[in-house]
Order: sequence, then C-alpha cells, then structure tokens
Amino acid sequence: MTKAIAPVNTQLLVGNFTQNELETLKGTIAKGTSNEQFALFVQTCASSGLNPFLNQIYCITYNGKDGPVMSIQIAVEGIVALAKKNSQYKGFIASEVKENDEFEIDVVTGEPIHKIKTLQRGKTIGAYCVSYREGTPNMAVIITNDQVEHLLKGRNGSMWKDYFDDMIVKHAIKRSFKRQFGIEVAEDEYINADNASSAPESYVRRDITAEADEVQGQPREIESPPAAAKVNETAQVRQKISTAFKALGVTDKDAQAAYMQANCKVAGEKPTLEELNGLLKVMEMEIAEKAAGDEELE
Repeated sequence: MTKAIAPVNTQLLVGNFTQNELETLKGTIAKGTSNEQFALFVQTCASSGLNPFLNQIYCITYNGKDGPVMSIQIAVEGIVALAKKNSQYKGFIASEVKENDEFEIDVVTGEPIHKIKTLQRGKTIGAYCVSYREGTPNMAVIITNDQVEHLLKGRNGSMWKDYFDDMIVKHAIKRSFKRQFGIEVAEDEYINADNASSAPESYVRRDITAEADEVQGQPREIESPPAAAKVNETAQVRQKISTAFKALGVTDKDAQAAYMQANCKVAGEKPTLEELNGLLKVMEMEIAEKAAGDEELE
C-alpha cells in the first residue's frame, strides 16, 4: 500500500508547489515512487526550476533487478527552459528536412538555407538545430536518419516510429544545446505521446525579452482557451487515451471502464479535460514502466 504524503516533511522541500499539486504529482507523474524517491524528485524539480506539469521533467519508476528503481529524466522542453536561464541565451531554430526540400548549411557560421519548394516534400531524411548564444559562435547540429536508427529500437522506439519528425527535431535540439550550453541528458530520454504529437512543425527564433522580465520561479497565468478549442483538445486527449489503452493491452470495454474508475477520479458526471489529462499521464507512466521492464528482461 502506498504511504500517505506527510505534509510537514514535504512542505520543507516543495519550493513553489502547493500541497494539492504535490498530491497530484504523487498520484500521476510520480506514481509508484516511495516517499523518499518522491522527496528526491520534488527536490530536483525545485532546485533545477523545472516544472513537471509543463512536461519539462519526468519521474519514471520501473522494476529493476534489485527492486523498484526511479529515473529522473529531463525532456527537451526542460533543456530549453534551462538554457533560457542563461543571460546569453538568444534563441534557436530547428526543423526536420525532407528529401524534396532545398537545404544547405554553413556549419562554421551556423547559417542554414532551408526552402520548401513543394508540398510533396517526400520522406524525412534528417533534422537540424542552430542555437544562438551572445558572445559565442552559432552552434549548428545536423542529424541524419542513420544516426538515430538505434533509437527506433530503444525505450522510446514506439514514439520514434509514430512521431519520427518531431522526435528527430527534438534530438537535434538536444545535441545543439549540449554543445552550446553544456546541458546534457540521457541518450534516449523519456518523451510522452502528448509532447511528441503536439510539437510544432518547426521551431523558430523569437524575442524572449518579455520572458526574461518575468519574476523567476513565479508561475505564469494560464489563459482559459475558447470553448471550441477546449472541446477539440478534449477529443484529442480522448484519442490519445484510446491509443494508450491499446499500448497497455486493455482493449475490452469493461476493462477500460474499470481502469478509468480506478485511475481517474471524476468529480462530476463526466470527466473534465484536466481529469482526462491526469488519466493520460498515469497511462503514459505505465507504458514507460512496461517498456523499461521489458528492457530489463532483454
């Protein structure tokens, strides 16, 4: 049985997290952790300034040879967030490259020329990222398909196959930021389905003056989306939940209903978008644990 979170002890570590947020973390993103592991995860979030609710940092638990193991992993979104804390950060550009695109890049100056000549772009053949930092050369990184073939067979292999364009762009960003800012994460860091499918077609350089003026550590005010947009987002989340059920092998309707009853606490007659997102995170954690367990058996 999972031990209850001790409010007195945990509050000493929480940084800007409220007790309700801690309970949400414990039941979703950090589900399956011991109190000690959870405290370490919260400490890491607080000390690094990374926000697990923004998919910047993950807590993965799986069964190792000597018992339950926790892995704290930083997503590409977290890498970008860390780089933005550097006063010399000046943005970046990144995109996938397809076989019918016109593309060339000067790796010395870090200036790419990327033109889409037709909407029939063909297959993806690689990706690039150029990160900018004041007072240092631009850092251009090119990733070709053959460089990521091994990742198609790794822990996130299914994500690479389903969202290849987004994943290879994220990989290029990771490599560029590692060289430009010294930020490094695991070779095959955890990326959930929500992040992969929602990544933009390409990343563009933008003015970050307003962001730099924000008080560090203060949460941003989140604007409520229009009703139509929220309905569309709910439909997208439900589709991802359906896909996750298949990945978990839960295909029977009654079994799915039982799973939702056990893992999605609904306050009203129907689950809200926030409640569905919470359920999806639980499912993604279980999928990651399952993949990690399979990898241990290999």
